[in-house]
Amino acid sequence: MKTFDKEYKLMAVKRVKESGKPVAEVARELDLNTNTLHGWMSKFGKNGEDAFPGSGNLHSADEELRKLRKEMLDLKEENAILKKAAAYFAKNQK
Repeated sequence: MKTFDKEYKLMAVKRVKESGKPVAEVARELDLNTNTLHGWMSKFGKNGEDAFPGSGNLHSADEELRKLRKEMLDLKEENAILKKAAAYFAKNQK
């Protein structure tokens, strides 16, 4: 499976927008699957220049979600430890 960098995707999308050619024609010119280019067009329409964050980079919303999930897991782990400690100390006070 081919992978394309951000610059290539932006170039392809801009070529469709600026040339006025149909997506299928530009896809043929660039040796791309038409559905791939349609997908890029859709992402660009929703997110503009931020549509393609690049290899290993996440959209800001995805990055925030990842951070919040990690924080939640850390807090659950801390909570479980505190519950065990509270039960241990309550048991030893009797």
